Amino acid sequence: MLFGQDRRELRAVFFRAWRKHLASQPLEGAERTIVAVALRHPEYHQLLANAETGRERDWLPEQGENPFLHLGLHIAIEEQLALDQPRGIRAQYAELCRRLPDEHGAQHQMMECLGESLWQAQRAGAPPDAQAYLDCLMRRAR
Repeated sequence: MLFGQDRRELRAVFFRAWRKHLASQPLEGAERTIVAVALRHPEYHQLLANAETGRERDWLPEQGENPFLHLGLHIAIEEQLALDQPRGIRAQYAELCRRLPDEHGAQHQMMECLGESLWQAQRAGAPPDAQAYLDCLMRRAR
């Protein structure tokens, strides 16, 4: 799991995992998931290979997508699927995969729902609503 409040420390985990991958060194724990997700995003490889470029950078919405947020949401979804948490998410993912051309696209649909769920929770000062998240996934799978 990748949790914490320090942006530099969290990003350092991404840079370290990618550096180990490039050096063909063994990956540990979350590093395996980070590299697996990063491999599906060649547009981020150069950034991950150069920690100096992205360590302190802020990504504003008008500048495009924040690569660390994007990768982090993929990682969160991978963890949710591994645990089937919230319960039923695997079934929703399977349904999305049946309806979309690939698993990566299905995860991108899930990211929309996850992002909305996290935004609503932050706005309300409450934990994310698991049922609302699953309902969003069901709507997208139709």
